[in-house]
Amino acid sequence: MKIAMIVIDLDDTLLRRDKTVTDYSKDVLRRCRKIGIKTAIATGRGHPEVVAPTELFDAIIANNGANIFGDDIEIRRCIPYTEAKSLLLACHNHGMRLTSQFGGMHYTNFDISQIWPYIKDFEIVDFASHALDSEKICIEGVTPEDMVFVEQHLTNDMYLKVARDGLGMVMHSKATKSGAIAQLSDRWNVSISEIVAFGDDLNDIDMLQYVGVGIAMDNALDEVKIAADFICGDCDDDGVAKWLEENVL
Repeated sequence: MKIAMIVIDLDDTLLRRDKTVTDYSKDVLRRCRKIGIKTAIATGRGHPEVVAPTELFDAIIANNGANIFGDDIEIRRCIPYTEAKSLLLACHNHGMRLTSQFGGMHYTNFDISQIWPYIKDFEIVDFASHALDSEKICIEGVTPEDMVFVEQHLTNDMYLKVARDGLGMVMHSKATKSGAIAQLSDRWNVSISEIVAFGDDLNDIDMLQYVGVGIAMDNALDEVKIAADFICGDCDDDGVAKWLEENVL
């Protein structure tokens, strides 16, 4: 199988459930890079929360595609605050706990360390006077009813994704994992057919369908498995690394 680029989601994909990466997985990634394959992380996390061996990757796609970081690239796709303000205020007034991310900082209406203790950089603000653009808006504990409410307040330039843990994520309509992969593949002169991507959650479906080979984890949601070309092992059993070793290396 001719593969020139590998794209991997983090949580429940490359990361085990305890948020670690095994030495075996690290070794497989090093071997892939040694033979000239480009590697990228594609995560819903913001850049400061990327808990992975970033030295093993040529680029990081963060905030579901709103940010791309690499040695020679830095791209941001933001929601202008003039468009985000009405959504932020509507959700706040509806009693939702939310945060707007920009530049590694979380601007929020509650103490987010209560539910995300690993996030240290946050500031509680009044969204009526807050005036920064947003790379991603996160809404905690989104229910089906909440989804309807949020979608009623989105502009045409926004979209909502809800992860398996109920975290709602609002991004610019052009901030997608597949869109970021397209930018990287063009920069690296890699054909889409030569890209393999791994994921487990709903926000991975667009990239699995976009690339040449989409791989769902054994622990992925059923909707993700349906969208994928193949299914590899569980995240706790080095599913990504074992698939790469067998099919690429």
